[in-house]
Amino acid sequence: MLRSVQPWQWGLDLGIGIACVLLWLVLGGLPPAGVVAVLLLGAVLALRRVSPALALAIAWAATGLQMAASLPPDVADLAVLPMLYATARYGGRVVKWAGLASAVVGALVAGAYLAFGPALRQPGAPAPEGAQLSVIFLIYTASIAGLLALSWTLGLLAKTWATARESRLRQATAERETRVQQQRTRIARDMHDVVAHSLAVVIAQADGARYAGRADPAAAEAALVTISSTAREALSEVRVLLAQLRDDDERGPQPTLAELPTLFSQLTDAGLPVRVEEYGASVALPPGQQLAVYRVLQEALVNALRHGDRQAAGVRIDWGAAELSVSVSNGLGAAAPTPAPDAPGYGITGMRERVQLAGGRLTSGREDGRFVVRFAVPIDRADAPQALGEEKAS
Repeated sequence: MLRSVQPWQWGLDLGIGIACVLLWLVLGGLPPAGVVAVLLLGAVLALRRVSPALALAIAWAATGLQMAASLPPDVADLAVLPMLYATARYGGRVVKWAGLASAVVGALVAGAYLAFGPALRQPGAPAPEGAQLSVIFLIYTASIAGLLALSWTLGLLAKTWATARESRLRQATAERETRVQQQRTRIARDMHDVVAHSLAVVIAQADGARYAGRADPAAAEAALVTISSTAREALSEVRVLLAQLRDDDERGPQPTLAELPTLFSQLTDAGLPVRVEEYGASVALPPGQQLAVYRVLQEALVNALRHGDRQAAGVRIDWGAAELSVSVSNGLGAAAPTPAPDAPGYGITGMRERVQLAGGRLTSGREDGRFVVRFAVPIDRADAPQALGEEKAS
């Protein structure tokens, strides 16, 4: 029955109630019943926000006492206006509609009391005729009903605005949390791709350098150079990702399709020969699609390096009329089983998410003793300029 309000709100309402009671009592001239009514109306002001239902009941008791004691209207009766506002602003469904009903019934009762009360209280006094009395009753009732209904309506509007504001805040919070989660997922995916690729190349080169250290110092030195350059590139990309994580900023250099030859060369140097076949006239893809294609190719080839048989991996790139189709195939290694399509690892899941965000599709699985990753992203040749020539293979 009691609402939870801020301490300052409760203190403010209590202070207003006490101040109004003292003012009304200082004005003086009130009979005992009037003093009790003033005290009740002061309680209405003090309780209107913490308990609109209780304030409404007390207000009816105060006005009933006034009418029973045949007291004339008093300025203290204005306390019912903020009370009706509170029933609509802070009350529940029942209290809200009880406040509206009280405004209607209260207007009728007050109109009748003001119109017919003087004649009842003073039987010998001259009274207006029946028609005039009816007009007076209607005027009083309409005026009081308009005033009471206005207070209740203002409270309802205030509640509607507050509800809409809270809804917007919740929506903004949900959108912000969604953006943060998407940002974290994207950074985690990029971090996985960068670190997995770089560490796979570093490990492969380190193993090669260890075995070739004595027999072929030149090969060992070349492997160390590759390790150094790969580690520096990885460190640079990780710094970009960490900056994005700190600043919630997606800006920063990202790999493009023009860097695919470097990627293929790194994998070849790491011990996985890459045979590339490219067909059709290429076009300049948007940066988001270029990043998706690059990262998926990177992840697929790193998986081939880590889990495959270290034989040549095949990459086929087909520039079609409406989409770019890419396939990566590699032999199956005996040491590390390839995950089944229905139970993909984190790498397969990340690749699929990237392609889907680029508007494409991805499948993966065993085909004729090899593991094949196929994906496609849409292209729009009408808007994208042609980048390379026709029918090329390497």
